[in-house]
Amino acid sequence: MSEPDRTELLQGTLDLLVLKTLAALGPLHGFGIARRIEQVSGDSVLLNQGTIYPALVRLEQQGWIGSEWGLSENNRRARFYTLTPAGRRQLKEEVANWQRVTALVNAVLAADS
Repeated sequence: MSEPDRTELLQGTLDLLVLKTLAALGPLHGFGIARRIEQVSGDSVLLNQGTIYPALVRLEQQGWIGSEWGLSENNRRARFYTLTPAGRRQLKEEVANWQRVTALVNAVLAADS
């Protein structure tokens, strides 16, 4: 059961949010990506390691993000993720799809019952 002020993400939505975050901010480690999404959502979405890291692995396997090891701001070794050219193309597709889906849902919600 989720907390009342928390929002559960639809499947596939996290991919869009990760791609958009990397497009906007450049290379980030997984913890930084999760915190940024939480921050932008006004903390209505909470992402734990069991949520963000499988998404990052999946996105990397699809070739939409790349990664390399580096040092975090507190001098800890961390994997930093970047958007690939294929990821930029996929982000455009994901945004267009999201806009179609939300338009459809809005149309159904606005229809007289």
